[in-house]
Amino acid sequence: MAVPKGKVSKARRDKRRSSHWKLTAPNLVVCPKCGAMHLPHRMCQECGTYNGREIKVVKSVVSK
Repeated sequence: MAVPKGKVSKARRDKRRSSHWKLTAPNLVVCPKCGAMHLPHRMCQECGTYNGREIKVVKSVVSK
């Protein structure tokens, strides 16, 4: 029967577990219309388009 040789300290145990919960940075894609970076599958905050359609009129676009 397998028996551990000694007690594993809390620090050693937590060091082993630390790499399992790391967060990943969100991926960004380039907007084909204005070239701004935005999250995939979401509307572009700069020009207000999604999937080639105008979804929202943005004030910065209106003033131009």
